[in-house]
Amino acid sequence: MSAQEDLSTDRPQNLLHERYASAEMARIFSPRHRYRAWRRLWIALAESQKELGLSITDDHLDALRRARDDIDFARVAELELETRHDVVAHLRHFAELSGEAGGKLHLGVTSAFITDNTDCLLIREALVLLRSRLATTAQALRDLAVEHATTPALAYTHFQPAQLTTVGKRACLWLQDFVEDLKTVDHEISKLRCRGAKGTTGTQASFLTLFEGDSSKVRELDRKIAEKLDFEASWPVTSQTYPRKQDTRVLSSLAGIAESCHKMGTDLRLLQGVGELSEPFGSSQVGSSAMAYKQNPIRSERLCGLSRRIMSDSLNGVLNASTQWLERSLDDSSNRRLVLADSFLAADAVLTLSSGIIAGLVVHHPAIEARVRRELPFMATETLLMEACLRGGDRQHLHERIRVYSLEAQAAVAQGEENPLIDRIASDADFRLSKEEILERLDPVAFTGRSAEQVAEFVAEEVDPLLARFEAAPIEDPRV
Repeated sequence: MSAQEDLSTDRPQNLLHERYASAEMARIFSPRHRYRAWRRLWIALAESQKELGLSITDDHLDALRRARDDIDFARVAELELETRHDVVAHLRHFAELSGEAGGKLHLGVTSAFITDNTDCLLIREALVLLRSRLATTAQALRDLAVEHATTPALAYTHFQPAQLTTVGKRACLWLQDFVEDLKTVDHEISKLRCRGAKGTTGTQASFLTLFEGDSSKVRELDRKIAEKLDFEASWPVTSQTYPRKQDTRVLSSLAGIAESCHKMGTDLRLLQGVGELSEPFGSSQVGSSAMAYKQNPIRSERLCGLSRRIMSDSLNGVLNASTQWLERSLDDSSNRRLVLADSFLAADAVLTLSSGIIAGLVVHHPAIEARVRRELPFMATETLLMEACLRGGDRQHLHERIRVYSLEAQAAVAQGEENPLIDRIASDADFRLSKEEILERLDPVAFTGRSAEQVAEFVAEEVDPLLARFEAAPIEDPRV
């Protein structure tokens, strides 16, 4: 059912799915994809147990495989209404479809074998998608930084004019954050482990019974499950669940992505407010229902809003991990069902927004240059002071004259006038500097320090080698 069809019904909306996240991420956390993973696990368990000598035949496995994709959700709903247990409902439905082979399902395992191992599969798949989204955003920022490596721009501290930087150097501040996120997510993918086959409370007692006390077969079953799920290993010890600290790490990596997106989104909103940059704005896009002239930074605002949601939801990782009772309590279950899926959907949304914003970012050179011209005289005063001293001027006297002239110039600028500081200094004979000589020393590039070199070095030494390792996802335009 499409998002538009959903809007015409009385069903509640899932805005993360319908409005913000991509179809790829929504598919990963869709019911059909999840429950197909459940059946994959039941089949992997039966395959492994057959390989280790239990009375499961090739015909049994063939029957399970034939029924794998046949899910009648209405029948599952009936069974869940009876049993009040979602895993049991799906298990019974799968068994109904599998004939005699249904009796070979779920041997020795508890529900957590299905749900936890599936969560590990979905988390890994979602992290891989986010890794490609991060590579896309980093590539877009990398290209922006290189294109504008030498474009002088006003730098701000406390959102007050400070010194000069370049547009490319500022882009590298955002890029560096995303580079660190990319490294973190890649590391989490490599560290991710499944729960494996550990039995009801993690002791593997049920498997010892099935394999008549053969501990080596129990260990081999655990190894086979991890291998069939394409994990290098399972957790060596578990309770009924895998250690919830894994969720904490994963959610923390998503919160890191949100930090980077929120920081960049905030900067973009500020810079659009002063007219230096602007996010993409469609030819038919409406900025305000009342003020038709407005071009609000709605994408960057959405970027910040969704990022705050991700950062706040990440707290559930530590809360769930720290409040598990002994070998298991179930209060994390409903929480995780919401938080894990929503956090990944939102992370996907903010990265899709980020790459789209940067790829379509408009750099307003005249506005940037005007702000540089207005503020550059203040920044040049130290250079002019030193030059005047070299020509015989008294440093303390000249410093005081600059202070007075600067305050007068700031007052004039505040009234909307042109900056008169250069004219004031040029007309003061004590400085021994003509206006032409002063203007020669006001090349903005000379006041950007090593900004351009930093861009080139960072891109060549860190960014390009990292991006060469990953395939970027296509840049997508948000649905709304």
